[in-house]
Amino acid sequence: MLAIARKAAIREELQEHKSVRIASLAEKLNVTKETIRRDLKEMEQNNELIRTHGGAYILDGVQNDLDPHLRKVIKVPEKEIIAQKCSSLILAGDYIFLDGSTTCWSIARMLTGRKITVLTSSLEIANILADSGTVKLHVIGGKFSSDYMDFVGVGTIRALENYYVDKAFISCRSVDLEYGITDTNDDRAKLHQTALAHANQKYLVFDHSKINNVSFSFIAPLTDVDGVITDCTLPTEWQDYLAEHQIDIY
Repeated sequence: MLAIARKAAIREELQEHKSVRIASLAEKLNVTKETIRRDLKEMEQNNELIRTHGGAYILDGVQNDLDPHLRKVIKVPEKEIIAQKCSSLILAGDYIFLDGSTTCWSIARMLTGRKITVLTSSLEIANILADSGTVKLHVIGGKFSSDYMDFVGVGTIRALENYYVDKAFISCRSVDLEYGITDTNDDRAKLHQTALAHANQKYLVFDHSKINNVSFSFIAPLTDVDGVITDCTLPTEWQDYLAEHQIDIY
């Protein structure tokens, strides 16, 4: 297959799925992984995609979800910065909610020695905290998503409605000043809405790539949160808007 045809096929996969994996592309197009790596590198140089370990992705369209395997390896340093900031906000004795995002996985790794109670819908977070001798862990059940290693759906939301926490930390797929906080599907959006409604202090965690984008399902306006925790210095218009609405920036 000629390079022009391979790249066209890669573009088609990206447009449909928003992310691709090198191994899958190599098998589908019957070429070597090194050939796909070279194609992706050239396409990145043309600003057609963003490469990461094992694949590539684009941030395009309202249904801009990513392959779960890629979510684990992208923006790792940024997530660590966010997690450190979140950790500093959590006090001994706090009851907190962590969603199933990979950012919250990073937060959980910093909490294993803390004397707190963690409520989560994430099996991955449960595994991280399971051996802690100090964290009291509550896992919300429901329909299990093996791709994302968490529980979703009506049963999960009903279970969450039975609890209240001091602090909720939620992520999102996109965040925009006009359109607010959005995600890629209704199940996760509703879970986040419920977590915010049942928390005394509400924190939105996101890295810089999610700013000024919009996804399919509405969660809440930015004014519904008490603070935003990110890895970067926000643009001036964001700082002005958040200050005007008394939303803390970390």
